[in-house]
Amino acid sequence: MSRHRVVALVLPPQSTFELACAAEVFGTRRPDVPAYYDFGVCTPRPGAVPTLAGYDMAVRRGLRALDGADTVVVPGWQQRDRPAPSAAIRALRRAHRRGARIVGICSGAFLLAEAGLLDGRRATTHWRMADELAARFPAVDVEPDTLYLDLGDVATSAGTAAGIDLCLHLARADLGAAHAAQIARHMVMPPHREGGQLQYAAPPRPEHPAESLAPVLDWATERLHEPLGVADLAARANVSPRTLARRFADQLGTTPGQWLLVQRVLTARTLLEDTDLPVEAIATRAGLSSAANLRRRFRTIVHTTPAAYRRSFGRAG
Repeated sequence: MSRHRVVALVLPPQSTFELACAAEVFGTRRPDVPAYYDFGVCTPRPGAVPTLAGYDMAVRRGLRALDGADTVVVPGWQQRDRPAPSAAIRALRRAHRRGARIVGICSGAFLLAEAGLLDGRRATTHWRMADELAARFPAVDVEPDTLYLDLGDVATSAGTAAGIDLCLHLARADLGAAHAAQIARHMVMPPHREGGQLQYAAPPRPEHPAESLAPVLDWATERLHEPLGVADLAARANVSPRTLARRFADQLGTTPGQWLLVQRVLTARTLLEDTDLPVEAIATRAGLSSAANLRRRFRTIVHTTPAAYRRSFGRAG
């Protein structure tokens, strides 16, 4: 397959972590993961670019590097209280017009908004900056509780580590769930985090902390082919369904039922990629009871049909 060119646009002072989110997913070579991405970095003025970590990066490529990019990543913009670099704005608009995917991590959404790429569209950023983004760019529909938003041609993420969530999502959209899971496994990361970012912004509770849901989640993940329900999860956790729902909301930002559904659809995606099983058998293995139910749930969450997904990411494809 042809290589997909990803170029990160860095601006001084550059956040090293947001840049590393993109570099780790798109730029790191791994022995058992097929190489698909070519990763590079550019800046408006090539040379030494200061970072928030106290050291300079040597960036040799200028903005013309964006003209050949399939995906452009803006890994944060720290000086959003100053006028945006006009050359960078023009380069982003030019890349977007010719069809490149534009990605803003954390405060990078401000630069995308400054370029007019988010007008009349949904976007997110770090929860601390969401009100500022909405106030400065009223044409943008800001969603403060979202880890990331992918609109196809434009994508934005919440703060810091949510950049990894977005980059893994883009890899999953480009190459399928199994490929993204391989990358996540190397990064010792879950391939998909549940819930929104406000679960991290909430103040700590003064009461005794609830027990971790991890043992219950691991137990359920191994039994997705069984007719598990919320009552089964609550019994395994030895709590009432109401208490379980509260723990899911606190720890994952979702409901037990929605978590189960997402895990089953993820299982179905992997089986569609890695096996030739008929859709009915996949529905049974994923605990979705029937092919009709699988198709309905799959379209709701993945926004396509199982057959179309298999044609794009299955072994034959």
